Amino acid sequence: MTENNKNDTQLTRLLNIMQQLRDPKTGCPWDQKQTFASIVPHTIEETYEVADAIFSGNMADIKDELGDLLFQIVFYAQLAKEQGDFEFEDIAQAISDKLVRRHPHVFQATELKTDDELNLQWEKIKLQEREVAEKPNDKSALANIPIGMTPLLRAQKIQRQCSKVGFDWTEIPPVVDKIHEEIEEVLAEVNASEPNQQAVEEEIGDLLFAVVNLARHTSVNAETALIKANRKFEKRFRQVEQVIEDQGLSMESADMQQMEAAWQLIKSR
Repeated sequence: MTENNKNDTQLTRLLNIMQQLRDPKTGCPWDQKQTFASIVPHTIEETYEVADAIFSGNMADIKDELGDLLFQIVFYAQLAKEQGDFEFEDIAQAISDKLVRRHPHVFQATELKTDDELNLQWEKIKLQEREVAEKPNDKSALANIPIGMTPLLRAQKIQRQCSKVGFDWTEIPPVVDKIHEEIEEVLAEVNASEPNQQAVEEEIGDLLFAVVNLARHTSVNAETALIKANRKFEKRFRQVEQVIEDQGLSMESADMQQMEAAWQLIKSR
């Protein structure tokens, strides 16, 4: 059996398993009652689990989590098939056609040399696709940014689109100055004689948006940076818990000075 035949066999097996899980009579009760909307949270969760596995560097975990993510796509394909809308083959064909269409420099004789030329070609082809699909002609630079993106990714996408039309700083210092400005505005609201919680929330939102802008200007993906920061903090905190326990204490009984000392010990390692 060739490698392609082996892959086709396993994909066919997966599609058949999904169909069996959805069988109205003999399928799984949980799978039977799912809809497009009900499995969206699971899809998002599986995406993050793939990212977590990649950051951990465990290839076995990456393989398993990618399988879970693939299952989500197969699930949507089965739901659509039952409704008579499309099937898995249609999904595969659509993305294959799109990749070929958007990469004429690879699949045709077109030659492009710079990233700017590639980006310009990409945006031009996407515009042509929207015209063919007769989608609303929203001419804003912010058109077609998915609402369902995570806030950090969407903020970075918004800023990147604004930058393409020149609405952007060209140097780092003003970006940093904006962060300091937003910090001062947050503190002004927090320290007001009668703090307004809605105003505090708004100013913190502006601060987060400004920090995302700094990430973009330093070629850092804000979402990835925060994921890694979360992992680093969790690792250190668990080590702090162990240090406190080794001292015969618990986190509840230790005071802030003892916990800070443990934290600095961990950082020094």
